[in-house]
Amino acid sequence: MPPLEEKQELIYDWNKLEAPPKPPRLLLDDETLRDGLQSPSVKDPSIADKIQLLHYMDELGIDTADIGLPGAGPRAAADVEALAREIANCKMRIHANCAARTVIGDITPVIEISQKTGVAIEAFCFLGSSPIRLYTENWTIDVLLKHTEESVTYAAKAGIPVSYVTEDTTRSDPETLAKLYKTAVDCGARGIVLADTCGHATPDGTTALVKYIRNVVGPDVRMDWHGHRDRGMDMANSFAAWQAGADQIHGAAIGLGERVGNTPMDLLLVNLRLLGWIDRDLTQLKDYCSLASRATGVPIPENYPVMGKDAFRTATGVHAAAVIKAYKKNDEWLANNVYSGVPAYYFGLKQKVEIGPMSGKSNVLFWLSERGIQATEERVNRIFSAAKQSNRLLTDQEIETLAQ
Repeated sequence: MPPLEEKQELIYDWNKLEAPPKPPRLLLDDETLRDGLQSPSVKDPSIADKIQLLHYMDELGIDTADIGLPGAGPRAAADVEALAREIANCKMRIHANCAARTVIGDITPVIEISQKTGVAIEAFCFLGSSPIRLYTENWTIDVLLKHTEESVTYAAKAGIPVSYVTEDTTRSDPETLAKLYKTAVDCGARGIVLADTCGHATPDGTTALVKYIRNVVGPDVRMDWHGHRDRGMDMANSFAAWQAGADQIHGAAIGLGERVGNTPMDLLLVNLRLLGWIDRDLTQLKDYCSLASRATGVPIPENYPVMGKDAFRTATGVHAAAVIKAYKKNDEWLANNVYSGVPAYYFGLKQKVEIGPMSGKSNVLFWLSERGIQATEERVNRIFSAAKQSNRLLTDQEIETLAQ
């Protein structure tokens, strides 16, 4: 078996010809427990499930997590406090933040929970900034500046870290954004968040916005990108934001979030690993996604990348034959790459060969061999004939019955 560096030569990688440099900061903020729960289809997970999700985030090396909006009411505040205590008691590496409107009543619970638990919870104070929002709300720029100054100053004086978020940043004019961000930074904000609240941005628009705001706030203020996927641009925008100078990208498990959701945190991790920008154990990624799905009641689509049921399944004769030949070479790397752009074993998964109307006899032979069942001619023909007459893949139970 050739060494890995020689096997890599079996794949000509066009991605490396003009590969972007690795950004100096690759921070991730997980929004599953706050913005993710704004999806109209979710149920609010139990606190036990929220705590387990927080542990998965920590184990996956995610840097920060939005653990809720305690100003929303007593239940929300109780959950935020329980999550903060878990971080403290288990000495987690992950840092906590909470969402808050730019009003004192939302920021006060964050301060109180931070003081009770001893966890430095960062307040993410958000305020709409686009012309369409101002027109709808009958706001003026003076009103926005007043709310910004009062809220950020209040949080900073209380001794908690604070970041400032403009909602609908990607449809806001540069003059308004410059005034708001400068005011927030002057009042003590250590980070700012550019939010593609309506999923409006394209990668080029993202690049232009991030570069403009970086010039406004300077190099020392942490800049976050918070993207939605209404146009399906979420992943491309996230990487464009990093390349343009953003420090931290927000995402949520399996893309949970308002309307069609946020940038999927799991796919951010997958692509960071495949780019070689991170090198960490991601075998628990499937458990993180499965729990997020079960706890919120939102199913993972069968064709969802990497974590979907179909991601590493094949029954097509030509494809399956190549995977089978790779397995016969006793080469897991080869089996994971010959007909897949994602090595399944990086993420605790494996390739699966199945049997259906587009399969060849090699599929049947491999299926039987995997289960230690003798591949007699009669048995193989019986299964193969049934597969060719079917309009779908045969289930394992159906194949077992035919094999008997």
